[in-house]
Amino acid sequence: MFTQHHTRWLFILAMSLLGTSMAFGHGMSEAEKQSILDGGNMSYLWLGATHMLSGYDHLLFVFGIIFFLTSFKDIVKYITAFTLGHSVTLIIATFNQIQIDYFLIDAIIGLSVCYIAFANLDGFKKYLNMKAPNMMVMITSLGLIHGLGLSTRLQQLPLNHDQLLMNIISFNVGIELGQILALAVMLLLLAGWRKAPSFASFAKLSNFGLVFAGVFFFSMQIHGYWHATTPDEFGFSSDNHYHDHLRMNEQQATQKNTHESID
Repeated sequence: MFTQHHTRWLFILAMSLLGTSMAFGHGMSEAEKQSILDGGNMSYLWLGATHMLSGYDHLLFVFGIIFFLTSFKDIVKYITAFTLGHSVTLIIATFNQIQIDYFLIDAIIGLSVCYIAFANLDGFKKYLNMKAPNMMVMITSLGLIHGLGLSTRLQQLPLNHDQLLMNIISFNVGIELGQILALAVMLLLLAGWRKAPSFASFAKLSNFGLVFAGVFFFSMQIHGYWHATTPDEFGFSSDNHYHDHLRMNEQQATQKNTHESID
């Protein structure tokens, strides 16, 4: 039985993953970048795994995919479609240095979470009075978009151009290992709850929650895009915007040096 204690534990885990993901997006120091280069391909594998486990938008999309799947064959089929989709664009975009604004691509990924939840709620039939698009085609297509988001993050790392392809493959393998681990936890959670009388209510509430989460992610990324491209509309000029970020970076560096001195 799923208790209040389990709910609290899952909430704490979700907040921890969110914090880790936010930290990943804040950039790295030169020392951290050098440690990645020194660590070789294993560093990229580890970063891929941790990025997937902290990538709440990717995880919610995967959660939406498997929500009503009970057949092992169907789970493998749909997850493989998503995996192939994001692997293709991750490798091609990174290898060819194709860069897309990360705010915009993450905004679209947020909408993909809305889509999968809307489909789970049978929204096309109930609210649009139309047949839903082929799920296999949509998951593969949306996987391609997720791959562009992963590539954008990977290209922020210090890639070794002499071993670029292996760096990309190592990161992608890490992504898949992280996805497998997250998938196992999700399947255990759902399998244990499907037999409970409360599952129907949980399913409806969860998928509406995914819709709202996707809208929230979309709104936050669009806000970030406008904040980055038009800082004058957010209460301070672009020059002050630059110096404000420079000052924050200097403060972070000072705090880090202070902690290292104490240690």
